[in-house]
Amino acid sequence: MRGIKKHITAAIFTGLILGIITGLFLANRFEPVLAITSLIGSIYMNALNMMIFPLVFCSIIMGISSIGNARTTGKITAGAMIFFLCTTALASLAGLIIPRLIHLGEGVKFEMATSDIQATEMTSILDTIKNLIPSNPVAAFANGNMLQVLVFAVIVGFTLIAIGEKGTALLKVIDSCNEVCLKVISTVMYFTPIGVFCTIVPVVEANGTETIISLATQLIILYVAFFGFALVIYGGSVKFLGKESPVKFFKAMLPAALNAFGTCSSSATIPISKQRMEDEMGVSNKITSIAIPLGATVNMDAVSILMSFMIMFFANACGINVSISMMIIILLANVLLSVGTPGIPGGAIASFAALATMAGLPAGVMGVYISINTLCDMGATCVNVIGDMAGCVVLKEKIKLED
Repeated sequence: MRGIKKHITAAIFTGLILGIITGLFLANRFEPVLAITSLIGSIYMNALNMMIFPLVFCSIIMGISSIGNARTTGKITAGAMIFFLCTTALASLAGLIIPRLIHLGEGVKFEMATSDIQATEMTSILDTIKNLIPSNPVAAFANGNMLQVLVFAVIVGFTLIAIGEKGTALLKVIDSCNEVCLKVISTVMYFTPIGVFCTIVPVVEANGTETIISLATQLIILYVAFFGFALVIYGGSVKFLGKESPVKFFKAMLPAALNAFGTCSSSATIPISKQRMEDEMGVSNKITSIAIPLGATVNMDAVSILMSFMIMFFANACGINVSISMMIIILLANVLLSVGTPGIPGGAIASFAALATMAGLPAGVMGVYISINTLCDMGATCVNVIGDMAGCVVLKEKIKLED
């Protein structure tokens, strides 16, 4: 499987490069080719989008359910959840504030290859709160109201925990639906190289070299934010909360971080993360057995940075004003969505699509985002795994386990 993933990653890079070259070459010529690539790109996007709402709904319920079952393990689960949710909130905040402070994306002009616009608008926090609970959940799915879908998923998730065994049957159905959604998304992802090629060609043709330069600059700043966050927040947590040397920690976690960077999967890195923390940092197996798998499910700090970063970048590039109230809404939704983001390659695509819908961004930004998703996902997964291991070190110091 790992070899297949590596080949897909290489194919995605190849599709991206060929799409850029083709888009530049086809500028103002060969209209039939552009029409065909636009058609295939639209089919790919539709195949991806059809599973976004079911995936977000089911994955959030399963995430909440797993947290509820893990509460029986007591202090470890509670401590891990507090750490992960606090760092996720900080990550979301950093992803919203940094691009705003440096005016990232301003001056960049994107002419989208499609005129399809997501017209969702949030007028105020009070109006949003008033409409949080859907009077008709089916209509919330049909109308693409992601906030109502999120709230409905939270209500169902905690209700299933409350009713216990009586909800087991429904939980199994939702779990099966979640697996179906993941399988469909995974299958569609095998066509990502073609999809990337066909979605990036019209964008580059419409925008030229300015698009390439602006996206390259965006990625550099994004990676600085990723690893700056890891150094400051995780390094600081290890030193001041975990009472350990950050240098020792970063040396210990390096093999796991590199594996996560190469596979783009925090779930696939769980065994290495456990081994490094137990052997090199002296963390109890009781802690790593709970905190690291839980972190692979709910700790998506870098994904929060990535999603917030991209929303602000595309909003500025498209000339869409993101108000303070909208920033708060995105921040809260971002924290919630991170719980349901699967720890697999491309897991953040559905979350980004949900936030882009909330922010009212043009649908065409999805094509641009997907074309660079692998590059973003590699760094994001690496930082997420570092956060899982930092949480273990903090829990080792704060929770005194009985022998």
